[in-house]
Amino acid sequence: MSNLVDLIIKKRDGLALSAAEIQAFITAVTEDTIADYQTSAMLMAMFLQGLTEEETVSLTQAMTHSGTVMDLSSIPGKKADKHSTGGVADTTTLILAPLVASCGVPVFKMSGRGLGFSGGTLDKLESIPGFSTSLSPEQAISLCKESGLVVMGQTKDLTPADQKLYALRDVTGTVDSIPLIVSSIMSKKIAAGADAIVLDVKCGSGAFMKDLPSAQTLARQMVQIGRSLGRRVSAVISSMAQPLGLLIGNALEVEEAISVLKGETEGDLLDVSLELGSRMLLLTDAVSSVEEGKRLLRRQIETGAGLAQLERLIAQQGADISILHHPDRLPKAQSSLAVKAPKSGYLCAMDTASIGHTSVLLGAGRVKKTDAIDYAAGIRMAVRLGDFVEEGQLLGTLYARNDGLCAQGAALFTNAFTFSEEKPTQPPLILDIIEEGTK
Repeated sequence: MSNLVDLIIKKRDGLALSAAEIQAFITAVTEDTIADYQTSAMLMAMFLQGLTEEETVSLTQAMTHSGTVMDLSSIPGKKADKHSTGGVADTTTLILAPLVASCGVPVFKMSGRGLGFSGGTLDKLESIPGFSTSLSPEQAISLCKESGLVVMGQTKDLTPADQKLYALRDVTGTVDSIPLIVSSIMSKKIAAGADAIVLDVKCGSGAFMKDLPSAQTLARQMVQIGRSLGRRVSAVISSMAQPLGLLIGNALEVEEAISVLKGETEGDLLDVSLELGSRMLLLTDAVSSVEEGKRLLRRQIETGAGLAQLERLIAQQGADISILHHPDRLPKAQSSLAVKAPKSGYLCAMDTASIGHTSVLLGAGRVKKTDAIDYAAGIRMAVRLGDFVEEGQLLGTLYARNDGLCAQGAALFTNAFTFSEEKPTQPPLILDIIEEGTK
């Protein structure tokens, strides 16, 4: 073990580790031949001293190959994937994945569960009665070959080193390290096997990255690392100054995604979905420009092709397709509470994180990974930034399993809104685009 101690000391002293040294560390983590306190010491050294781009590439590559790497070569065509760093009412996967797949680009999506106010795609889909995400890699590949789209849960042998490192980062104050975040995200995305990856990096009060410079740094590093490891990658930095959609919560977000695919709902959720989806088409050479991609995706909504692709996904994974035309068959909350504005004025700011925390309090999210989800819980927003709101006007409706939870959520939710006498400037939705070759 002395050689690993030497590596910890080397990193502690600010020296760069070689690819072989990083591989030795990750192998020890994967095989449990290093004590947790030593792994924690290395993580803290990496956190404090940082990692060079070469070190981050080596760490990502070692973590990628610490477990199974999906081989999607039997699925015809270039495969696309998308990752979001997490936000509130961020339902884009349920919209863009069917739309992109309906254009003939296979979407092989390995997703996770929600933690905190960042909702998980698996939880949203599992709110549809019967929907199963527990697929073996072989089953998932077979379904994607057949229909062009599959969504599965992350397997235990996908980047096992990352699972162990993240558990320790969470309890040692080393989560907020951009190189460690980059290697965690990109190792999973690369191991999942797609050829092209579009990253949605959220920025603002309801995001992990609160300011634009931090979001840009994260996005640039992820794009560069992805390219270094043979993937086509681009990143969209989008605003979390307010919830992306109007519905927050698992079944509620499925309802809104269906409405968008039916062409019934416009707005920020659709706009970000089109931005991300068009770039998935561009990176897989299905279109020659983002504008062409957006036009094609809009046509897939108008013709119903995107909705039909979602129906195929729901059917192939064992769920009730009748919810597409009868969303009232999705789980419904037992209690609801209308929350009214305490004063009049222009809505000039939202504490999006507080709105997200309200949804967790209502039962729509998890504080710990072992917490149960209430699929019916959530929030139906009634206002957007820039709206003029009269005192007593509806701000939103809260849904939970009992009146007590709704009452608890109401105070937190109400305090998330800031009013002013002056009409505010509308904040931009897309803050930056980081493409291949961007420095």
